[in-house]
Amino acid sequence: MIRALLATTAIAVTSPAFAQSMDHMHMPGMAMPAAPKAEKPKSKKATAKPVRRTPATSRKATPKASSTGHAMPDMANGCAPEHAAMGHCTPAAAPATSTNEAIPSMPGMAMSPTDSCPPEHAAMGHCKPAATAPVGTDQPAGNAPRPAAPTDSAAARFHDPAAMAASSAFMRREHGGMRFSQVIFNIAEAQVKKGRDGYRWDGEGWFGGDIHRLVMKSEGEGSFGRRLDGAEVQALYSRAIGPYFDLQGGVRQDLGRGAKLTYATIGVEGLAPYWFEVEGALFLSDKGDVLGRVEAYYDQRITQRLIAQPRLELNLAAHDMPGSRIGSGLSNAELGLRLRYEIKREFAPYVAVSWERRYGDTARYARARGDDTGGFALALGVRAWF
Repeated sequence: MIRALLATTAIAVTSPAFAQSMDHMHMPGMAMPAAPKAEKPKSKKATAKPVRRTPATSRKATPKASSTGHAMPDMANGCAPEHAAMGHCTPAAAPATSTNEAIPSMPGMAMSPTDSCPPEHAAMGHCKPAATAPVGTDQPAGNAPRPAAPTDSAAARFHDPAAMAASSAFMRREHGGMRFSQVIFNIAEAQVKKGRDGYRWDGEGWFGGDIHRLVMKSEGEGSFGRRLDGAEVQALYSRAIGPYFDLQGGVRQDLGRGAKLTYATIGVEGLAPYWFEVEGALFLSDKGDVLGRVEAYYDQRITQRLIAQPRLELNLAAHDMPGSRIGSGLSNAELGLRLRYEIKREFAPYVAVSWERRYGDTARYARARGDDTGGFALALGVRAWF
């Protein structure tokens, strides 16, 4: 009776080992030791004393268990990736590369520290490519002198040198070295004034290129049936000092009534911002007299052919010039408005209204001679160029 009770107790103690619900025997890639077979009691009379194992035998027969009670593989054989993913083991540290970065542990890939860094690995941040020397045109910026411009051409291999020289000269002329000319009359009109009708002109002609030009200017006025009141002619050298302005210098000769003086002239002419045409000049006579002049006008297009042109002119003198009937300071001012219609760009008739006033001693000289000191005038004229 006592022996039967001991056998029953031994079976009850060993039964939980067979009732464990999680079996790791069939996990892929994991070698597990075989479970020991339970020994059946030889007979009901056999004793149920457990077999004691020595520590050495236990280490060899039983795999090391984790804290969860699962059997773990031998760490001497390395940590498989699937085990590391489940937290069963920790992979060993990989050897460091030359850049002191650890080579990642990737299944099926073995890299040595001396291997180069492929582009796909560098893109993933696994390594850093070694610096390479620049080749070809991939060079750092420097201050070396630029190479000389080529002086030969492919056509020179097949054509006569004289023919090539003539062709090159023609090409330079056509691309900035050409010569142009123009004659233009901004004002050519007949004026209707109070008590006396008259005429007036203001024009210029030039010949040259984009940089250097010879310019001839002329302007004057008179009354019908009388001598020419006053006129002048200028011969100037003009040089471009920018995209929109020219510097001019030369001589001026006065004609008509009064002293016929000769002046040295320097001035500037060009296109100011907002499309204002401006001119400014200083005149130094052979008698030491100094005069100044400022002109400006603006073309306001009403349509493609109808244009309104307001115009302003101021004349000044440094001191009195009795022989030319000019007083010091602001000698005279003129404001005008011309409305022209361009039948062609080169030919545009216009109607105009203008107002003129003489000031200071200039007005006194005019009254002494019996002339008006100013007033309004109507005009019919034509603006033409060719």
